[in-house]
Amino acid sequence: MSDTRTPGADSEVGTLRTVMLHRPGPELKRLTPRNNDRLLFDGLPWVARAQEEHDAFAQALRDRDVEVLYLTELLTEAFEAQHARNHAITTALAGLHLGDTLRTYLASALHDASPAELTTYLTAGIRNDEVRGGHGLVTSLLAADDFLVDPLPNLLFTRDSSVWLRDRVAITSLAMPARRRETQLTELIYTAHPRFAGTRTVHGWHHEHVEGGDVLLLSPGVIAVGVGERTTPAGVERLARQLFHAELAHTVLAVPIAQERATMHLDTICTMVDVDKMVVYANVADSLLAHTVTADPEEPGDGAADVRLRVAEPEPFLVAAAKAMGIDTLEQIDTGLDPVTAEREQWDDGNNTLALAPRVAMAYERNDETNDRLEASGIEVIRIAGSELGSGRGGPRCMSCPVERDPLPRA
Repeated sequence: MSDTRTPGADSEVGTLRTVMLHRPGPELKRLTPRNNDRLLFDGLPWVARAQEEHDAFAQALRDRDVEVLYLTELLTEAFEAQHARNHAITTALAGLHLGDTLRTYLASALHDASPAELTTYLTAGIRNDEVRGGHGLVTSLLAADDFLVDPLPNLLFTRDSSVWLRDRVAITSLAMPARRRETQLTELIYTAHPRFAGTRTVHGWHHEHVEGGDVLLLSPGVIAVGVGERTTPAGVERLARQLFHAELAHTVLAVPIAQERATMHLDTICTMVDVDKMVVYANVADSLLAHTVTADPEEPGDGAADVRLRVAEPEPFLVAAAKAMGIDTLEQIDTGLDPVTAEREQWDDGNNTLALAPRVAMAYERNDETNDRLEASGIEVIRIAGSELGSGRGGPRCMSCPVERDPLPRA
């Protein structure tokens, strides 16, 4: 696969040109009532219906002239490179639960697999009863249906494992054990796939936790980062230094959010739908604060680690955001109609919209009140089904990693 397009994004709302998705696959069929909580799903999705919903999502993007890339196709193509295969196999088998006998067997078997087979093994996982060798104490003591390599059902949410920041891509560090291998595989796409040859990266999966769902590109040079269940204060600090050193941003807004399932990421609370409009979960909007972080111009430092940060006292998030963006007001479009409806529709990812262009956004069809409010504010809403896709707690934004957006004019 090759393309002459230049990847990158400097906002949430510039016209979307290319996006990376993951079509639900066999990894979702590995979910059971015994493991779905550990693998971060609220229920067991009907996989065939989830695939139908996702195919409709992808087609709706194509209908708006958006190029759709699939993560597993890119990964399979990246595995044509031997160093990519070696790295993926080594990291997948690094767990201490396998033992030397089984690890040696699995390493040999995976090296013998085709690129497509290797992609399936590393995303759908490998069960104890699926191996034909490496038998010993570990395989004898593990249950037949125990996973030797865990499945990755959350690959569906491609937003979390990488974020494009202008012409660079941030490789994130996922906090939950069930997701840590996702970002390692995503990194291989950007470092080994010919399409992304020469792409420069920031952060990395081995650093402090930062997840893509917490990173909002409010406007060129202004980035908000949620700090809560998945992204740590130390992660924001390191990312901010890298952004300032590389001149990818002039302001970072660190936004504390509740450490709970309903608000796992900042994009479960708010998303941009226009250059100056944001859909916001009204039940927390008034209490949402932000610390404005900038670089000290008098002590720029020689490297990212040396950049000295200035951290302002907290102020209301929407006020801090408007100041940093250089606009009078960042308009708030409330989720739902009343506090109860707002809570229901926030849980159903009513806030988690994907902007295709200024004033054009994709949203789950079931959030009627929120979608009506968006339309009343001049936003074209492209409604998609998500009854099964939403079982992992994520909406259109969570399920998409924008690879290329048209740039917005700089303030």
